Amino acid sequence: MRNSIILAFLIISHFQGVAQRNVRDSAIATPWVALHYGLNAPGGDLKERFGAINHIGAMVGYKTSKNWVYGLDGNFMFGNKVKIPGMLSNLADSYGQINDVNGDVAIVVVNMRGFNVNTMVGKVFPVLSPNKNSGIYVHGGVGYMQYKARVETQDQVVPTLELKYRKGYDRYTTGLNFHQFVGYAFMANQGFVNFYGGFYIQEGLTYNRREVFFDQPDVPVSKAQRLDLQYGFKVGWFVPVYKRKPKDYYFE
Repeated sequence: MRNSIILAFLIISHFQGVAQRNVRDSAIATPWVALHYGLNAPGGDLKERFGAINHIGAMVGYKTSKNWVYGLDGNFMFGNKVKIPGMLSNLADSYGQINDVNGDVAIVVVNMRGFNVNTMVGKVFPVLSPNKNSGIYVHGGVGYMQYKARVETQDQVVPTLELKYRKGYDRYTTGLNFHQFVGYAFMANQGFVNFYGGFYIQEGLTYNRREVFFDQPDVPVSKAQRLDLQYGFKVGWFVPVYKRKPKDYYFE
């Protein structure tokens, strides 16, 4: 009798462990929480303003037992190459320098800053995968994007670049955002090695939101729709959240 109880306990323990995370044998439903990074080249109208753009972001979603993935993602966008010709030339003296309030040469730094937030839907196709939760991963979505050329004067005070005056140079732009991703997602049978990576493209249907550019005061600001493209690679690490199973066992 005692041996039978021990055997039954071992069998139940085995199936209990499988039920907690049956990744190897079946597709499971689980929340996903992910962090990701992407490096993108600009295209369309965006390449006239900026160079390479970095994305650091997060995704919160849910993967169903049918391998559909639904979620929200957001990205902080930044880059250090601004290609707007003559952007601050109207503020420079004959030596090409910008002076602060004390007459000293000012250090002015201009970078790209922005963000996007998106709803997304995707699917994992278990192809070339170690289990039914890994494989070719595709998703797409729609959301909102905004960006600008951020002008910084460090600790110096440049009257013509303070407060509201900066807005005349920043090319503040917002609009609708679409994105698509094709890559591979891997969910480990055990452990925390869960990741995805692949090719990413983003299309922004955006508009200039400033009424005047101070460096071009006589040129009307275009109100036409812009096509701001980004394309590159994205990699991410995600944490599936599994429901904890009870560990108590009962025998009659």
